[in-house]
Amino acid sequence: MKGFIWGVFLTIFAGGCAALFVALTGRVSMRADVPPSQIETEIAGRAFDASVERNAPKATNPFKADEATLVAGATLYRDHCAACHGDPVHSESPLSKTLNPPAPQFMSDSADMPEDQNFYIIQHGVRWTAMPGWKNAMSDQQIWQVVTFLAHMDSLPAAAKDVFVNAQPGTFQFLSTAAAATEKPKPTGSSRHNPHK
Repeated sequence: MKGFIWGVFLTIFAGGCAALFVALTGRVSMRADVPPSQIETEIAGRAFDASVERNAPKATNPFKADEATLVAGATLYRDHCAACHGDPVHSESPLSKTLNPPAPQFMSDSADMPEDQNFYIIQHGVRWTAMPGWKNAMSDQQIWQVVTFLAHMDSLPAAAKDVFVNAQPGTFQFLSTAAAATEKPKPTGSSRHNPHK
């Protein structure tokens, strides 16, 4: 029996050492633009859900889903969240395919976790993702406004919908500017020259 236990222990230890060797010798891709494997997605997803459920403090949203709160939440979401999570104009964020793990696209996959858990996620961020903790950039009040907005995205009053749907320049402007900056100018017939002549 003792030999069997030692065998199990040594097998686990050897497996851990092999995994560590693979990771520390650069054999694990750390590229964000390569989709995660099914097993990575499954394990990370379950670990994330368990962590949030265990650590998010039980709290009640202090805000009612009235027009003022939803307009404020829509404005904050438009300015801080839409670039990664999408908006009605960009139902799939231009960044979505280069985030690993992919950021939830809230136009097709609503933020359906309990509000206290969404508050915790926004406040603290998610390790090993592009999701930052917003606690140093937004007040608790603002985070709750975003949480309230996320919970009512499909039933917004006209004023909040106008802010959300008719996004002002800024949210995606940096993306289009960056894309334009990386475009190589196309050569024209008159501008071509041979440096060897």
